[in-house]
Amino acid sequence: MIDPKLWGELFVYGAGISFSPIHIGLLLLLLLGPRPLQRGGWFVMGWIVTIALLTAALLTVGHGLLLSMDKGTDHRTGLDLLAAGALLALGLNELLHRREEGDGPPGWTRTLDRLVGLPLPLLIGAAAAIEVVSPDDLFLAAKAAGSLLAAGLSRGQEWLATGVFTFSASLLLLLPLALVVVGRDGVLPLLQRAKDTLYARGDLVVGGLSLVLAGYLGWQGIEGLRLS
Repeated sequence: MIDPKLWGELFVYGAGISFSPIHIGLLLLLLLGPRPLQRGGWFVMGWIVTIALLTAALLTVGHGLLLSMDKGTDHRTGLDLLAAGALLALGLNELLHRREEGDGPPGWTRTLDRLVGLPLPLLIGAAAAIEVVSPDDLFLAAKAAGSLLAAGLSRGQEWLATGVFTFSASLLLLLPLALVVVGRDGVLPLLQRAKDTLYARGDLVVGGLSLVLAGYLGWQGIEGLRLS
């Protein structure tokens, strides 16, 4: 039986990945535009496949290199501290840039306007590339893979846990898509308000969440140093 603590760790790491303003913003723009279910559905599917393949690749590398991910080992402690540093840098960067930009929309919103005009296959490819090269999300996916390696699960349990992690990392994309499936006309004002709020407050939320996760991973890294 899988330890409930592992489910909690996977949900925390997945939730950190799930709040990606660029990807959520792109999805909202797709759902507010033409052919929302078709374009939004394929976009979310691309996100899910990217997260699942990234996690599977990290697990494969971990098994191949026989990495020890028990608490206090060099690999896990180093990953905790590196992830904490990356998230701390991201959080401070988001908050400082937001202060410099003032009350206007953040700079990344202009990127959304360019990306959403791409043909759907190119848009999905660009979104996947942004996800894979995002250092904070890469560290969180590596942390999830490390937790799975440390748990010593069977292959079947590992795939099940990977599915749960992928689902938790996709919640904030699945929710608006599900609302549109239920009834698009009734949720259009809600989607528009969500987009406006994301444009206005997305940096603050991402910055604050990054600092909280940085504190948590930093604490885990310090605990690992004490055990080593």
